[in-house]
Amino acid sequence: MSKASELQNKSIEELQGELADLKKEQFGLRFQQATNQLENTARVRQVRRSIARIQTVMNAKNAEAAAK
Repeated sequence: MSKASELQNKSIEELQGELADLKKEQFGLRFQQATNQLENTARVRQVRRSIARIQTVMNAKNAEAAAK
């Protein structure tokens, strides 16, 4: 799990790659939960919050780039 300060140092491409990985993991976790195979239920919340954190940083970077 990355902190927002660590994410701000990454480029948009790196953030998009990380976001894609987390979305795949989220899909897998939802599938495991639906089939009652999910062992670490807290991981669902961690992944969801990490996705939101990355999207927030990406939106801030895009807004900053648009302002220039």
